Amino acid sequence: MNKKVAVVTGANRGIGYAIVDKLCSMFDGIIYLTARDEELGLKAVKQLQTTNPESEKKVKFHQLDITNVESIHRLAEHIKKTHGGLDILINNAAIAFKSNDITPFGDQAEITAHTNFFGTINVCNALFPLLRDHARIVNISSRAGMLDSIKNPEIRQNLIAPTATIESVSDILNDFIKKAKQNSHQDDGYPNSSYGMSKIALTAATMIQQRVFDEKSDKDIVVNACCPGYVNTDMTSRRGAGTPEQGADTPVYLATLEPNIKSPRGEFVAERRILKWKS
Repeated sequence: MNKKVAVVTGANRGIGYAIVDKLCSMFDGIIYLTARDEELGLKAVKQLQTTNPESEKKVKFHQLDITNVESIHRLAEHIKKTHGGLDILINNAAIAFKSNDITPFGDQAEITAHTNFFGTINVCNALFPLLRDHARIVNISSRAGMLDSIKNPEIRQNLIAPTATIESVSDILNDFIKKAKQNSHQDDGYPNSSYGMSKIALTAATMIQQRVFDEKSDKDIVVNACCPGYVNTDMTSRRGAGTPEQGADTPVYLATLEPNIKSPRGEFVAERRILKWKS
């Protein structure tokens, strides 16, 4: 029988690293700690082995740059050839520009969207065909991306419509990028946050992904989005109040949901509670 397999993206530090650490005691299988930089990824695995004995037999490293399609496909091919399937996918890799960054907002919008949303979707497209029955997917989103931060009701409705697709969400995000480059995004009702908008799109996509999975309900594949909280990491410039370990709690909870659970499925979750994202 093949061992179960988990993949955590962006896991060489911060919340991603804490997720891998916590999974070691919660998941009976192989855990892939992935990172864009191979040296940093291998260093993280070695560091984990000094503090968590379980990691030595469970954690492996594989390079993954979610903005590079070839890198994504190399990981997918490795998982397919080595293990034949995947049981947990935690999409944690993301970027956020600092408030004092001088990069033009339109460029920030494009770079952020292509990492946090399009990169994550490309990972999903490559790995979803490998998902086994009862697989669990967690998309790390944020309360910075609540739907009501979009002031245009038509855009909000298009994101959550029963007919919404990944392609239609992508079109909306591309429109945001276009308007951001023209400095007219707020006039159209978009938020003045490239990070927030990328996470709105990711949460909307999560609900679409669950709807598609439910069409094959016999497989019991569950995907949820979650906010790990305001955590003290490089992403928050060390301003967060929570620890990475606290930030890892909800993602690992969602990644290890028991088989055939009815809820949460396709939800936005924080502190292990379903939040009303669509309000």
